[in-house]
Amino acid sequence: MQLDADLLSSFQVLRCYSRDKRINHIDFSHDGLRLIASGEDDSMIIYDCEKAMQKQIIRSAKYGADLVHFTHASNTIIYASNKEGRDHALRYMSIHDNKFLKYLSGHTAKVVSLSLSPVDDTVISSSLDKTVRMWDLRSPDCVGLMQCQGRSVAAFDPEGLIFAVGVQSEFIKLYDLRSFEKGPFSTFKFRLESGCDWTGIKFSLDGKLMMLTTNGAVIRIVDAYEGKPLYTLELSEQQGYPHRSQLHPRLSVRVERVQRWEGSRLQGGDGTKDLCTVR
Repeated sequence: MQLDADLLSSFQVLRCYSRDKRINHIDFSHDGLRLIASGEDDSMIIYDCEKAMQKQIIRSAKYGADLVHFTHASNTIIYASNKEGRDHALRYMSIHDNKFLKYLSGHTAKVVSLSLSPVDDTVISSSLDKTVRMWDLRSPDCVGLMQCQGRSVAAFDPEGLIFAVGVQSEFIKLYDLRSFEKGPFSTFKFRLESGCDWTGIKFSLDGKLMMLTTNGAVIRIVDAYEGKPLYTLELSEQQGYPHRSQLHPRLSVRVERVQRWEGSRLQGGDGTKDLCTVR
């Protein structure tokens, strides 16, 4: 199925789950059967996507819960804290028995982006401490470290061979995972964002596009090969919230007149208190 403007306009809300406090981040499992949503209520809720129902609640009262991702294992997640002044380690956790499997320590300030390799257990994270760190879930120690000039966000490409780092809401640098210590093989410079910061980078599944989300009222789409800006999506509501989005991994969504995106059901996790499923 290809999602275009006409089809999207025919969608209706299937079910809406309300929470007492803001939703911070959402992520689909790799098979698309589950969705996890973290929130300011210091919990993470797992939903069954086929039945459109709540499945499990995971509490994290001490450290809170912000960025969260399913890993390749069926019953594990990795997540970052949203508590200022607390431990900024990433937490690798079994959701089968709610036990921590590993603490990935190294960041000294809030983690602002987290990306899991699509092919193995490599994780890349960036922090307000102006570093990007690479991790292997099989190892307790950081396996790669990059110093940045300012706030950064990072993400893997769909093949897990390349990763992108956005720096200071102005530059995108592309690195080969196998030789990232040699520096970026491509650097794209953009007009400095006014009044907002980049909060994330996401590649389309064919690797041809990158989506830049912000904590303002814009989302930008750029060509991943040439760095050419293609589209700016201006949001008229909920300005000032961190815009983070996820696409379900089963159907195709096309950005009108540009390129195909892979996804299906759209889920909203944009800093509001509601999580809605649309069809």
